Amino acid sequence: MPPPVLPDELLEEVFFRLPPDEPEHLLCASLVSKVWLGLLSAPRFRARYRDFHGAPPMLGFLCSLRSNSVHEAEDNIPHFLPTTKFRARIPDDDWGCWGYTAWDCRHGRVLLGDQSYQPVPLVVWDPMTGCRRELDSPDQLRRSYGAAVFCAVAGCDHRACHAGPFQVLYIGVDTIEDGEYVARACLSLPVTGDWSKPCSGSRFNKWNEPCSALHLGPIAFWDELSPVFVQDALHFKLVYYLDNHIAILKYDLGSNCLSLIDAPLAGSILLNASILVAMEDGRLGFANVDMLTIHLWSRQRGSDGIASWTQRTVININNLLPIHNPNKILRLIGSVEGRDIIFVAMGLDIYGINLKTLRWKKLQKRKKLCGLILYMSFYNPQERVIPGDAAH
Repeated sequence: MPPPVLPDELLEEVFFRLPPDEPEHLLCASLVSKVWLGLLSAPRFRARYRDFHGAPPMLGFLCSLRSNSVHEAEDNIPHFLPTTKFRARIPDDDWGCWGYTAWDCRHGRVLLGDQSYQPVPLVVWDPMTGCRRELDSPDQLRRSYGAAVFCAVAGCDHRACHAGPFQVLYIGVDTIEDGEYVARACLSLPVTGDWSKPCSGSRFNKWNEPCSALHLGPIAFWDELSPVFVQDALHFKLVYYLDNHIAILKYDLGSNCLSLIDAPLAGSILLNASILVAMEDGRLGFANVDMLTIHLWSRQRGSDGIASWTQRTVININNLLPIHNPNKILRLIGSVEGRDIIFVAMGLDIYGINLKTLRWKKLQKRKKLCGLILYMSFYNPQERVIPGDAAH
């Protein structure tokens, strides 16, 4: 006699416990039978699976190499390095003649650019399906850049929203007299992809009044790391190379305003010694490494309405990681938004450290990376690569 058939409710409870950072298990389960395929591909199961696991897993990361757009000949995916058995999907034409590098990744989408051309060609790429959308950078903002991609759907939980409308923020820098710099911003529209006027528009295009350009002072450059998204605002780290001090450029999506925030540390800071962090409690964090010690601050608003930095913790890396040479130089190269996790590099070794639990995990990589841009999403085994024409 045939084996008993489990009810859908019991099958779901089993499938819920398949780890999200091992997506091959869901794929294999979907191939067992049409019944299992239908169950796993149903919107109801996918929503409950995400609720069961909470935050999306890290499926891989990309390298931020904006200062060098030269690619190795075998790189058909722009610096995508999987941390699971998930493999990113690319369009049929393998990116054509462009030498794209990763600029940002958020809400299941990757922002790529090729700064060797003017205007800079941009691509928003979905590694889950291979779908991409090409954009030209704003004609009026050609010098320097800071760029970010994010979901444009109000109320979205951003756990598996890679197929919905998105927006791109592009910030350019102009030189004014006496070597001073000013920043201006443009925001793409979710449907058409057209650009707003410099420093104009809002997240949902409710108004189109320009905001004032922001004065940056002399010789400010963008950090190689991608920005962090905190409290409906994007934060970019700026480096002033005259004295190596750090500042934070903030673009508030709600008020459509650019502003500058002082870092909690004054004076000269090494380029790879500090990083911005989107904390789990929804606050902006700032981490800095000094020799083998990590100092962590968070920014919070007091009862007087004024925001300030508060030191949260000090972590001695020598007591945490297996460091055999205490003279090795530590570099902070990435963080996980909303998870209190940062990534520390020592030579070719990369460690992910949870700032709350102090648990760590080593990523075995052979290349010395400038920065990590994490790709996080729940895997849907039913999604397939779409034809190259449609991917455009």
